[in-house]
Amino acid sequence: MSDILGQALLDFHHGKHTNDMVTWTNISDEDTLPLAYLFRTFEDMPKIEQCALKMARGNILDVGCGAGGHSLWLQDKGLKVHAIDSSKGAVEVCALRGIKHVTQTGLLDVTATYDTILILMNGTGIFQNMKHLSSYLLHLKSILNPQGQVLIDSTDIAYMYQNEDGTSCMEINPNYYGELKYYMSYNGKQATAMEWLYLDFDTLKQACHDAGLNCEKIEAGDHHDYLAKLS
Repeated sequence: MSDILGQALLDFHHGKHTNDMVTWTNISDEDTLPLAYLFRTFEDMPKIEQCALKMARGNILDVGCGAGGHSLWLQDKGLKVHAIDSSKGAVEVCALRGIKHVTQTGLLDVTATYDTILILMNGTGIFQNMKHLSSYLLHLKSILNPQGQVLIDSTDIAYMYQNEDGTSCMEINPNYYGELKYYMSYNGKQATAMEWLYLDFDTLKQACHDAGLNCEKIEAGDHHDYLAKLS
């Protein structure tokens, strides 16, 4: 997959961008993702993200750090943060913005242990699909210190399958309804489709139970989203 996200972040950081990103899924139309939103400050973050950052403690892992807004806020508070992202461009932007410890790697390649693991911005998407959910949860459990916490958010997208007359059209997705294909494009270039998993809270809680993790809903957002704490 070409690093479209990383290139967009680099262009914005250097003041060279002329277009925003465009995203869509297999069940939704195109939508514009303003690059400025990916560089938002704490004050402009949704309340779920603000809540998660305020709860973060100890040695912190920021998974899928993007442009690094979460890590920067925590670092400015004097906390020890390790930011990771699979995007080379995102990691470069984070370093340019002053994040002290940032690495290009995937979550499953992490072996160090942490007190807080942050996986935000529809964080369950990183699990890709239901088939991989258990292995990701078990890995998170293995890199969590005793008394540690995973703070992760997601959205119950059942509402996206409702017709105007109130009937359901779940049949358009033969698998679990939160399994989507996610697409993005930037400056006329389209990235390879990603598998992205949106989880309703009850499904996440059951999967955590099966993996030997506690799962607690911490905060509800304004649009079917929520923040969960795994321990």
